[in-house]
Amino acid sequence: MSDHIHQNKTDRGAPDRWIEPWRKAYQRFLKIRGHPREISLGFALGLFVGMSPFMGLHTAIAVLLAALFKWNKFSAALAVWISNPFTAPVIYGLTYLIGAKALAYENSYALPQHFDLDALLDIIRSAPEIIWVFVIGGVVTGIPLAIAGYFGAYFAIFEYRKNLRPKLNIEKATDIARKLKNRKRRKKRRKKKKKRRR
Repeated sequence: MSDHIHQNKTDRGAPDRWIEPWRKAYQRFLKIRGHPREISLGFALGLFVGMSPFMGLHTAIAVLLAALFKWNKFSAALAVWISNPFTAPVIYGLTYLIGAKALAYENSYALPQHFDLDALLDIIRSAPEIIWVFVIGGVVTGIPLAIAGYFGAYFAIFEYRKNLRPKLNIEKATDIARKLKNRKRRKKRRKKKKKRRR
């Protein structure tokens, strides 16, 4: 029997091992306490911040802004993980291209062939321009992503809670019925005790 269970766990395959953490994170997201609007706004804010070039500060920025706007801080912190070590090359490549187009920045930057003091100074001199390109690209891509994220999160939370409501009503009804039965039993016991005393 234990061999059969062990075999089922190993037969699940690599795709399930990669999907399962995301599925759990999604389920946790749906169960966040709070109003769906506040949760969705926090989520949208996190997505927007996640498109900025300030990797490493995303969570702090998102939580601070969510606290300021009184939106859900947990959903904001969760959404910034759109930018992670696996997606960062794609996201930052895209935001750079879009920012460069928006700012008409034609000086495409290439890493120097040899690193010396002059090369380092050149990198430092061009850093502000490059950061602005990333910021503008992040804003341009972040706004539609945040809007889509807001509506997607709101719909997912609303549907989850709508489907959960009948289950909760059934549980409440059974709980009330159980309490009523217990009250009736207690009343019967009290009556029996009174009769015995007489």
